[in-house]
Amino acid sequence: MNIGVLSGKGGTGKTTISTNLALVMNANYFDCDVEEPNGFIFLNPENIKSKEVKVEYPFIDDNKCINCGRCVKVCQFNALAMVKEDIVLFNKLCHGCGACEVACESNAITYKKRTIGVIEEGKHKGLICKRGLLNIGEPMAVPIIKELLNSAKEGINIIDCAPGTSCNVVHSMEKLNSAVLVTEPTKFGLHDLDMAVKLVRMFNIPFGVIINKCIEAENNITEYCREENIPVLGKVPYKKEAAESYSKGKLLIELPEYNEVFNEIKDKVEEVLMWN
Repeated sequence: MNIGVLSGKGGTGKTTISTNLALVMNANYFDCDVEEPNGFIFLNPENIKSKEVKVEYPFIDDNKCINCGRCVKVCQFNALAMVKEDIVLFNKLCHGCGACEVACESNAITYKKRTIGVIEEGKHKGLICKRGLLNIGEPMAVPIIKELLNSAKEGINIIDCAPGTSCNVVHSMEKLNSAVLVTEPTKFGLHDLDMAVKLVRMFNIPFGVIINKCIEAENNITEYCREENIPVLGKVPYKKEAAESYSKGKLLIELPEYNEVFNEIKDKVEEVLMWN
């Protein structure tokens, strides 16, 4: 059972919800926000092991290349360019589709591999904790996300997705059985929640909403959820104690009031999402 935690925008508390929910549900944790993974700050896993993630890129043998430009014409990602009488490769734009190798009649193109990031794995109180780390300057996070999710074990896995509704989120959703959308009761929160709802509905998976930083019982998010017939899985109160705990890298469930809140959310998630 892979439960994805998404947010239409950054800063709503997606990782806060993910890490605390993983512990109360006794679930493994996967941080797919590979450009800025913060979950390990709170979980602080032990015995971390690292594995490189590599992607393929074309290598052009100048002794065989006749500079015909066929590879440049078939490349849909502009990773190859004809500069005077030479073929130039922009390897960070390459998606490894293999079209250039097929198009090359002089057999001058082969593929090599390069490292774009790592996957780290450790344990917190017996639970598996994994995260992807994209190298600085690398534009494509999807290969790391795919390899990270392909390693998910049986049982309950909390998937901390990237913020927004980009292709990074879309590729994470391919492995989800259900989803939790985290938002905040603001106009921006509502706007981006609506985009996330439309995305999740495209995948036809069960989902619910958690309202973070909640001050009033009734707000623009609760009204929206009623109109859209979306279950509200819980409301996390906005208090100074929580902000202080978060700023020190501590889990909210260490506070008695928030421990009760997250256990109520756990029960609601099991009732609404896991049954489906």
